[in-house]
Amino acid sequence: MTGRPEEGRDPQSVGRFDVPQQVPAPDAEPARRNGHRPAAQAAPTPTAPPASTPAPVPVDAGLPGGTEPAVSDRPGDHWDRKVANGLAFLRRRLSGDYEVDEFGFDSELTDAVFHPLLRLLYRDWFRTEVSGVEHVPVDGPALVVGNHSGTVALDALILSAALHDKHPAHRYLRLLGADLVFRMPVVSELARKTGGTVACNPDAERLLGGGDLVGVFPEGFKGIGKLYADRYKLQRFGRGGFVSAALRTGTPIVPVAIVGGEEIYPMLADIKPLARLLKLPYFPVTPTFPLLGPLGMVPLPSKWLIEFCPPIPTAHLTDSADDPLVVFNLADQVRETIQQTLHTLLERRPDPFGP
Repeated sequence: MTGRPEEGRDPQSVGRFDVPQQVPAPDAEPARRNGHRPAAQAAPTPTAPPASTPAPVPVDAGLPGGTEPAVSDRPGDHWDRKVANGLAFLRRRLSGDYEVDEFGFDSELTDAVFHPLLRLLYRDWFRTEVSGVEHVPVDGPALVVGNHSGTVALDALILSAALHDKHPAHRYLRLLGADLVFRMPVVSELARKTGGTVACNPDAERLLGGGDLVGVFPEGFKGIGKLYADRYKLQRFGRGGFVSAALRTGTPIVPVAIVGGEEIYPMLADIKPLARLLKLPYFPVTPTFPLLGPLGMVPLPSKWLIEFCPPIPTAHLTDSADDPLVVFNLADQVRETIQQTLHTLLERRPDPFGP
């Protein structure tokens, strides 16, 4: 029997099961499409959390565009960075990814290892006061000439570290050392790495010609090897070779006086036969060495004062670099300047081990 479609029904639905449509309740949440509500339907306003519930942290906090970090730095983060920097430093050293100049100076190793150790000595142990740094040029070459003392040449290292820290440009002092220093296996490498070189005119002129600060101690072993009874009495300045290097390059000479080095290892006697046997310039006897053995190498905590004097210009004397009279007079002027400054500093420091 042929049926006729009922009125009001879709002809395509004839012969299909009628599935009743589920009508959502009026208060039900609207349908979502791709995780978002339709634009025409507004989301219900959330209720405020209780007063005791902490406010939620924004998801994008600490990310680009966020205003607050998701997690603040913890106290250990500073040390984590130090460890990471230390490991990176070791990786560069082991891989050889660092630079040295033609003399072997390694500025990275000096800043990371040597200067921090010397800083503990001159700042905390010796309580060093530095004055007159403004007399050291901010750039360009200069020859820094100082007095030598202390049985061990610790004053040269302290001077280089203190100058680097106190100078506004943090300049490095390239020290000139005796031949003996560069014949010792380990000491020679350390001296080269920290910027030292042999005390000879060709090396000094090359450094000065390159615009470096050069440090020299004309007394040599006569200065560091003198007895405590002769403390702060300058010895002879040799033949004035440092003056010739300054004259040839037109470099100003900056005298510097160092008080405090004489007391770190007070030299009471010199055993010359033992010094000749060991091929040393002297064999010191101090209140603690050799009596206390290795403990005698610990320096006494004397109070140090370092003062840089006004520079002595030499640019107008470049034609007199080979004139012995000019060289001698200029060397004597530098020596007298340092000696008078030493007397002034000793008056400011009546107690060698005072505060």
